[in-house]
This record gives sequence, structure tokens and C-alpha cells, in this order.
Amino acid sequence: MREGRTILRRFFMFAPMLLVLALGACGTHELSPVSQNDFAKLEARLLSLGPDVDPSEAARAARISLTYPRQLRVEYGVTDGPLIHNTKVNAGTRPRGLCWHWAEDLENRLASEQFQTLDLHRAIANSDVALRIDHSTVLISRKGATMQDAIVLDGWRYGGELYWGSLAEDAKYRWLPQTEVLKKRAEEQARTGW
Repeated sequence: MREGRTILRRFFMFAPMLLVLALGACGTHELSPVSQNDFAKLEARLLSLGPDVDPSEAARAARISLTYPRQLRVEYGVTDGPLIHNTKVNAGTRPRGLCWHWAEDLENRLASEQFQTLDLHRAIANSDVALRIDHSTVLISRKGATMQDAIVLDGWRYGGELYWGSLAEDAKYRWLPQTEVLKKRAEEQARTGW
């Protein structure tokens, strides 16, 4: 009986380390270069948002969206998968690289272009799911459209290799407007004091 408890205690003592090692094995790989085909696909998708989307803005937005997260990967010092990198950021050994950093930095870079025919949106997923960590992203739509008609631009998910697709295509997450999530949290904090 005592041996069983000792084995169990050792397991729980080493389980976090084993988890980190297992997740580390799922780390990032070297990213292949972005191809002209990749640029063309995202540009075409942006143009499909509506006839009023300026082709030159769609081309610039596609180029920035596909290349800037790769630059952030270098700036953030990403050498592992997203969850391991998050642990490093939270431990203070990396400067940035949480999902909201990726979203904020990509949003700011796209906003600096001052697009006239495209709008940017912020969203959060998993805010209402127990035992899941929130995930933040930036979305892009035609001017005046809602987030529901936007394209998700997620640089965090694959460590600098952009995931993009519509909300319906992104089955992994249920995105809500960032303002809605933050308002709900502020109300809850005011009500509970937490």
C-alpha cells in the first residue's frame, strides 16, 4: 500500500515535467516561405468580401497578414509550440507571444495602413468555457461589415504561420466580439469583486 502511494506521489511530482516535454515535442518547425499562391489566395479571399474592397488594399492586407506574424515570431523568440511559448512568456523568459500580443501587434500593423475599404475587429474565444484558456485574434472585413462577415487572422495558433478563414470555417473556436467579452467580465467583476 505504501509503495503504491509513493509511486503515485512520484507520478504527480513528475507529471508537469512530462507534460512540458510532451508538449515540447509538438513544438514549432521551421516555416516554409510564403508562396505567391498563398498571397494570391488570401488576396482573392479579401476581394471576395465585397465589390467595394480596393484591390490594392486587399493585396497589402494579404502581404502584411502573411508576413508580419513571421516577423513577430523572430521578435518574440518563438522556438516552441504556442503553449510552451506562453509558459515562457508568463515565466518572464520571453518578452511577448501570448495570443493577445499576436492579435494586438498584427492589428496595429494593419491599422497603420489606414485602409479605406477594410475594417479590423478583435475577438476572443473560450471566454465562457470552463478549463479552457481564452484565445484572442484579429479579424478583417470589408468596410462597415460585422465581425460575422470577417476573416480570422491568427498568427499565434501556428507560431507565426498565419491561420486564416471565416468564422464558420474556424470550427476550433467560437469567437465573440472582444468588447462583448470585456464588458461581461467588467460587469461580473463589479458584481463579485473578482
